[in-house]
Amino acid sequence: MPYLVAADLPDMPAGARFRALLAGGGILGIPGAQNGLAALQARAAGFPALYLSGAAMSASMGLPDLGVITVEDVCFFIRQVARAAGLPVLVDGDTGYGEALNVMHMVRSFEDAGAAAVHIEDQVLPKKCGHLNDKKLIRPDEMAAKVAAAVKARRHLFIIARTDAAADEGIEGAVARARQYVAAGADAIFPEALTSKTMFGAFAEQMEGTPLLANMTEFGRTPFITADEFAEMGYRMVIWPVSSLRVAARAQDELYRVLRRDGGTQAMVERMQTRAELYATIGYGDYEALDASIVRTVMAEGMRKC
Repeated sequence: MPYLVAADLPDMPAGARFRALLAGGGILGIPGAQNGLAALQARAAGFPALYLSGAAMSASMGLPDLGVITVEDVCFFIRQVARAAGLPVLVDGDTGYGEALNVMHMVRSFEDAGAAAVHIEDQVLPKKCGHLNDKKLIRPDEMAAKVAAAVKARRHLFIIARTDAAADEGIEGAVARARQYVAAGADAIFPEALTSKTMFGAFAEQMEGTPLLANMTEFGRTPFITADEFAEMGYRMVIWPVSSLRVAARAQDELYRVLRRDGGTQAMVERMQTRAELYATIGYGDYEALDASIVRTVMAEGMRKC
């Protein structure tokens, strides 16, 4: 049914629904969805939660992933993805957009927009993609203060602390930071850019009892690892942050090249989603039916007054 019908909306806070998914056991697979249409397609494929990547949001705006988008920019994406699919959404909160008070503002803004969970990282602004070189980190106590601020501000949001320390400080340094972030109130830990199964396993072993999130991005430092393999190592969540955007961008790039070359789209039609398929995905018929039912109701009321 259309999201406009209040009776069809979730009756639990988004953060509580995210926690319930984690409590279900196994590993929670969370694909990236860069817009409302992608969110609907991921839900149709059977995924119970969605991820909003800072890299995907930035790229969608034609910008690099350097922390240049704002809280309000992100809230625009949260609103459309959460509204479209009605699923819990984990959001990339970069460095929290500043210090403790900025983090608190971000948390409340994201909750109001419909987010279920957020992760914040221990990089210095301007931050970088976690799989690039020369990342700079803030002190662990500064990050712990941000985590504590997020926890203090949240009403239901699930707080994940990401550490990028493994590249410079090794697993031991990353674990030491992670433990400090858990002590500050983080609900889960996200060790970024680990480069082998051995590293993932070692981190999980030392953080036993803490929910862990793994990042399975393409073209990065992490080798391909399946959700089941992450689960065997002790991870509770895995994200595929930019996969849908990469596939869509490659297809779109090819379309424009063919259109420019041929002066028409006939060579690409077989690769397109049909009008009927698109309408089925977005529930076009449901909206028409809802509109017609409202019109009939109003007309009937008006006729009785005549």
